[in-house]
Amino acid sequence: MQRTTTQSSTNRSLVPEAKAALKTFRDQVATEFGIDFTGYNGEKTARECGSVGGEMVRRMIETAERGMSGRR
Repeated sequence: MQRTTTQSSTNRSLVPEAKAALKTFRDQVATEFGIDFTGYNGEKTARECGSVGGEMVRRMIETAERGMSGRR
């Protein structure tokens, strides 16, 4: 699918009600990694941001897999 200039960004919440919970989750993971995501984040490296995002995805997949298997 080709993007057009009138198409909106894909960086949007699919479930807007979860936005606050995702931010809290991001901050929790970042704190565990020793990265401060409060305030301005433009000086963060791609490696720092990627490590937080990657860990978030790993944990969300693990949660989904446990839910699918019936385990908690």
